[in-house]
Amino acid sequence: MAASKNAAVVGNGCVACGACAKVCPKKAVRVLRGVRAVVDPERCVGCGKCARTCPAGVIVMARRDSL
Repeated sequence: MAASKNAAVVGNGCVACGACAKVCPKKAVRVLRGVRAVVDPERCVGCGKCARTCPAGVIVMARRDSL
């Protein structure tokens, strides 16, 4: 799967539940120190699974050129 024009971005309010990391097909999302999730834009393919799964609704898809 080629990278899309979008990549996931985790906003404030992340509850570090790990749901996003579990559904990421490319292992681009991980939870740091049990505090918040972070996305590796180099691995993110822009599928949006993490954003749809986030129970806090704080993951959004953003244009790569704005990151």
